[in-house]
Amino acid sequence: MFLLATMVCEPARAAMLDVAAGDGLGEAIARAAPGDTLLLAPGVHRGSVVIAIPNLTLQGAAGAVIEGGRTGSTITVRAPGNVLRGLIIRGSGLSLIGKDSAVFLDAGADRAVIEDNVFEDNLIAIYLDGPRDAMVRRNRIQGLRTLRISERGPAISLWRTPGSQIVDNDIRSGRDGVFSVTSSHNLVRGNSFHDLRFAVHFMYTNDSEVDDNFSAGNGVGYVLMYSDRLRVHDNVSEDDRDHGLLFNYANDSRIEDNVVRGGKKCVFIYNANKNRFAGNWFEGCEVGIHFTAGSERNEITGNSFVHNRIQVMYVGTRRLDWSVQGRGNYYSDNPAFDLNGDGIADTAYRPNDLMDQILWRAPAAKLLLNSPAVQVVRWAQSQFPAIHPGGVVDTAPLMAPPRPSALARLAQ
Repeated sequence: MFLLATMVCEPARAAMLDVAAGDGLGEAIARAAPGDTLLLAPGVHRGSVVIAIPNLTLQGAAGAVIEGGRTGSTITVRAPGNVLRGLIIRGSGLSLIGKDSAVFLDAGADRAVIEDNVFEDNLIAIYLDGPRDAMVRRNRIQGLRTLRISERGPAISLWRTPGSQIVDNDIRSGRDGVFSVTSSHNLVRGNSFHDLRFAVHFMYTNDSEVDDNFSAGNGVGYVLMYSDRLRVHDNVSEDDRDHGLLFNYANDSRIEDNVVRGGKKCVFIYNANKNRFAGNWFEGCEVGIHFTAGSERNEITGNSFVHNRIQVMYVGTRRLDWSVQGRGNYYSDNPAFDLNGDGIADTAYRPNDLMDQILWRAPAAKLLLNSPAVQVVRWAQSQFPAIHPGGVVDTAPLMAPPRPSALARLAQ
């Protein structure tokens, strides 16, 4: 009787099942039991398959390809705990409205793991449409280059997927690298982004972290909009064309130890409030920081503005002090002295004055930049501070630039 009870109660053991190339993948998935592993042989396996059982693993041998045939999503996952590993997945459908993806995780696909795969020529590589705690890591994603960039989908799209992580992926040639909408508690870490519109694009994504990513040659590096309580740190933007960092209605966030080099604007802040910008390195941009549209109660301290054509562009008349507890920022064009050797310049620094504002509004006036009239205006402002137009003043500018760790990594 005890032996019979043991036989009845003992769960079935997970099986390792070989799947030959061809049209049999859908049938193999239908026959599999929870916990099984399907070992996909080298060659092309026909896609448009649905995984509706939990804890199934699809493991590809070298050269195992799942081909979607340009219709719908190549793999749809509807159950929790599934793993897709070591596969080449390509040929999704082309409907953005239909969310055609190489891998589509719906709201039932909690704790899915998508790792060590290669995604080629898909409209969207991975779409997380509501699962919790999914992991997407160490994948190589090449977007659909036959379409114009505005017609492509994001490489990885997140929608209401709390706790999900995007880690150590290499992403190229899509529209956005990671596009997150109406989500929370997400992590985007250690990814590399190239040849995209935006590397990371957040909309209504709160309580999330973006760190240690590398963005190069994109339209914009990190676009964070309508999102609160973010941690954005140790990221690199190298020669992104328009902006390295862009904040629009992003609030209560910490932006620390990032490096932006090259491009039109290192950082653009538009109506973003109660954020802390500290320890960042902004170098070689046309504008180091563009600060506008009523942004309030931001702390800007310990940053380095190095060889930007315009270090600070503040379009406003309010007086803003960019120092916190006696520590301001470093400006490479500040001809300052430090007679007491405390590392803080002896005089305040004004990164923009009346002539700067005239030049922003009438760029042709640059022809007069070295004229006696301009020099007289600037001398008068230095002697009579009351005629300053308002704007940014750093009352404790630094004599030496703090160097974030990400800058050291770039030099290696």
